[in-house]
Amino acid sequence: MSKATTKEIRLHEGELNVMELLWSNKVLAAKDISKIIKEYIGWEKNTTYTVIKRLIDKGAVSREDPGFLCRATITKKQVQDIETSVLIRNLYNRSLSCFIHDYFDGRRLTSEELLELKKVVEENEYFN
Repeated sequence: MSKATTKEIRLHEGELNVMELLWSNKVLAAKDISKIIKEYIGWEKNTTYTVIKRLIDKGAVSREDPGFLCRATITKKQVQDIETSVLIRNLYNRSLSCFIHDYFDGRRLTSEELLELKKVVEENEYFN
């Protein structure tokens, strides 16, 4: 999915657990997802399968047979971009500068963090 055609797929925490597995492993059978989730989160198989079906319905995961193989159809970066945009739109009246101001208000950044932030700003200036 390209950035221009990505619809606003919103994922909740449980769905993100499944997506993290797929982003890390590229392709997993639903039964393997279920086993991993059971071990680390404690969900029963039916719960995991319900979440996988919801992700398929949302367009975040594709299913291939045989074996009910699951693959992410949206990248982690795309999800991060969507969630960040929604946060800024809903809580900061679409103002990135208000978000940045509020986020950094009262926080002390390390020298490394400041250098990294300056680099991001400089790269953005270069492209504008």
